[in-house]
Amino acid sequence: MEIEVTQEKLSKALAVVSRVAASARTTLPILSNVLIRAEGNKVSLTATNLDMAVVEYVPVISAKDGVITVPARLLSEFVGNLPKGEKISIKTDGIKVKISADNYRSTINGVVADDFPELPEIDEKEAVKYEIGVDEFKVRLSEVIVAVSNDTTRPALTGVYFNTDGGNLYVAATDGYRLAENKIISGVSSEVKAIVPANSLQEVLRSLSDDMEKIEILFDEAQVRFRMGEIEITSKLIDGTFPDYRALIPKETEIELVLDKSELIRITKMAAVFSREVNQSIVCEIDAEKSVFIVSSILNEVGENRSEISVKAEKSGKVKVDSRYLMTAFNALEEPMVRFGMSAKIGPVLIRNEKSNDYRHLVMPLDI
Repeated sequence: MEIEVTQEKLSKALAVVSRVAASARTTLPILSNVLIRAEGNKVSLTATNLDMAVVEYVPVISAKDGVITVPARLLSEFVGNLPKGEKISIKTDGIKVKISADNYRSTINGVVADDFPELPEIDEKEAVKYEIGVDEFKVRLSEVIVAVSNDTTRPALTGVYFNTDGGNLYVAATDGYRLAENKIISGVSSEVKAIVPANSLQEVLRSLSDDMEKIEILFDEAQVRFRMGEIEITSKLIDGTFPDYRALIPKETEIELVLDKSELIRITKMAAVFSREVNQSIVCEIDAEKSVFIVSSILNEVGENRSEISVKAEKSGKVKVDSRYLMTAFNALEEPMVRFGMSAKIGPVLIRNEKSNDYRHLVMPLDI
C-alpha cells in the first residue's frame, strides 16, 4: 500500500475514527487500531468498538491498493503534530508502516487486517431512509438528547427514540424525571420505531462539520447508519421497548404563561444557588390574585430566595421541580419567549417555544 495525502485531510479523518477506536472496551487489542484501506484510488479509514463503526473516505493525492491496521491514537497524534500543509507519504513494508513528510519520519508497527472485525452491512434497497439538513438535525437532536438516561439497568432509556406519527418523524428521550420530544422531519411516508444509543448519536454530532449540508439516515431491523459527507457511522439499535411517552404529555395545561426566556433563566439560576443542599429543588408558583409568577427556594442554614415576574393568570398553582432540569429545558429552546404550562394541582411542567410546538419538554414534579 502507498498513499500520498495532505496533513489537514488525514488529521481531520483520524480525529473522527480514533475516538471510536479509543472507546473500545474489550479484550481485542485490534479494536484500538484504525483500518486503512486503499482500493481503486479511494482510501478509507475505519474503526469500530463492535457496537458502532465509523468509516471516513479520505481525499488523497495518489494511492496504490493495500490494507493494514495501525494503532489509531499513535497515528492520530503523530499526524496531528505535523505542520499543516505538509504532504504525507504512507507506505507499507510487510506490517511496518512508514510515514514521511518533508524532514519528519516515523515507522509504526501495524497489524494485518485479517483479524479486524467485519463491518456491519445494511441492505440499502430494503432500509427505511430519511434525509435532513445537517444544521436542522444538529439543533433538533441536541434539544432532545439532554433527557437521555444514564441508568444502564433500563437500556431502552439510554437511547433516543426515532418514531413516526401522523406522517412526521420525531425523536424523543426520557430518564423518568423529564421527557423531551422534537419533530425533525415533516411529511414522511416510511414508518420507523427505533432506539438509537445516545453515545452513537453523540459521535454523529461530534463528526458534523460546517461543510456538510445533508445527513442521510438508514434504518434496518437491527442497525442504523448515518451518512454525512465522506463519513458513515453505523450503530446497533437498542433492543427494547420505549415507553408510550405521548400518553404522558398533556394536550393542554390548566395554566399557561408566556415568559421571557432570559429572565426565566436568571431567576432559576438565582433560586438554584440556594437549593444546592436540598437536591436542587425549587418552587415555581403562580399567584393569580397578585398576578405574579414566583420562583423560590429555601436553604435553612443559609437563607432564602424569591423572585417574581408580573403575569396575567386566571388560576393559581404551585410545583416543586429540579432546577437543573428546568435550566436544561430553557437553554434548549430556540425562541426568546417560553410557554410555561402547569397544573393548578401537583402535575408536570410543560415547556415549549412560544410559536412552534415542534419541541416539547416535560419536567416531572417533586413532592411538596
